[in-house]
Amino acid sequence: MPSAFGWCAWHKGHAEDLRLIQIHEQGSGAGGNLFACGPCRQAHHLVPLADRP
Repeated sequence: MPSAFGWCAWHKGHAEDLRLIQIHEQGSGAGGNLFACGPCRQAHHLVPLADRP
């Protein structure tokens, strides 16, 4: 899987190896997506959306 670089919502900093964790649906607000890096996924037991059943 290709590596992505961007903002990790858990440690609030730039990182590589980001994966999409949560989608905030757009209702009356802006919406948006939350991404986490590998170390944060491990530390917080986060499962990327693509890996969920």
